[in-house]
Amino acid sequence: MNTVAWMPRRAALVRCAPFGLFMLLLALRGAAADHGWTDARWLYALNLPLVGGLLWLWRREYAELRDRPPLREALLAVAVGLLVFGLWIHLDAPWMQIGEPSAAFVPLDGAGQPDWALVAVRTLGAALLVPVMEELFWRGFLMRWLAQPAFEGVDPRRVGLRAVLISTALFMLAHTLWLAAIVAGLAYALLYARTGRLWNAVIAHAVTNGALGAWVAATGNWQFW
Repeated sequence: MNTVAWMPRRAALVRCAPFGLFMLLLALRGAAADHGWTDARWLYALNLPLVGGLLWLWRREYAELRDRPPLREALLAVAVGLLVFGLWIHLDAPWMQIGEPSAAFVPLDGAGQPDWALVAVRTLGAALLVPVMEELFWRGFLMRWLAQPAFEGVDPRRVGLRAVLISTALFMLAHTLWLAAIVAGLAYALLYARTGRLWNAVIAHAVTNGALGAWVAATGNWQFW
């Protein structure tokens, strides 16, 4: 009985803790920037060993990441990721935004030139770390948990529209570009629900963030970071 009661809590912990730590570090960056404690941008680098370390430590517990997609699905995920990127950079009108970023990231040095070490750190985190961490939390955990608290046994292909919409709405609240976030959240959720493989959502999310990072670095549209 104790083992059965413990397992869902453990399963939730390993999917929520990396996301929670990421959000804590985000708040720390915002506080450091507001109070001038340090160059807060470099605090983003802590995500790589800390959040990445948790994901690596618990990697064997993420059953939804054991099923790798076939090539056709992976290519579909890439296409979805590129489509979301294309929409994201155009869904930035003032009415499509909620407030201001809590920890803006502008990787310029004192002379106004890009600091490529900061650009690399941000790109690595956004393209490789964030997609795994966020998809495990938003889709692997939350979307399935909304369908049934014992979420590990929930087939994503059988989650209802309610779970997709609520998890997407909450995903939206974590982003300043609310309409772009709705588009992205629905795209990743429906990709997972349609194929049953979380890796497809991770790949799409990674392609979106990677393409966005490359575009931001090339054009200097740092407000998208």
